[in-house]
Amino acid sequence: MTGLIQVVGGAVVDSLAEPSLLLVARRSAPENLAGLWEFPGGKVEPGEAPEEALARELSEELGIEVRLGNELVSELPSGWPLNDRASMRVWFAEVAHGVARPLEDHDELRWVPLAETDAVLGLPWIPADFPIVRALLSTLCMPAGQTAN
Repeated sequence: MTGLIQVVGGAVVDSLAEPSLLLVARRSAPENLAGLWEFPGGKVEPGEAPEEALARELSEELGIEVRLGNELVSELPSGWPLNDRASMRVWFAEVAHGVARPLEDHDELRWVPLAETDAVLGLPWIPADFPIVRALLSTLCMPAGQTAN
């Protein structure tokens, strides 16, 4: 389907080289999503590259500048399905400047240890983000030196 709203999300980690913590954000609105956790990010504006949109969104929502890493690739070229109208592409990112604060759309931020997979998966995630969380954990748990063929 064409015409999907493109959304971008940041899997903000403490280090792109050796990630051990993931920054998660709790929604404050809309009412049906308030209190649920998500990857911070937002919509790609017309004429904006997805990576530029992610940097802008993380600056607006969290007050940070980031260094982007690899994209967490979805099985679909449009990204991870959020609903029948939108999909999300997710990039790993690390804070290059600033301290993350919940400025827009969130009432709490939390750094969660990636090694504690039960704690990460146990958060009340927005349902559409849950498969992305599982893929992220699976990607990061690959033994060192292992590559995809």
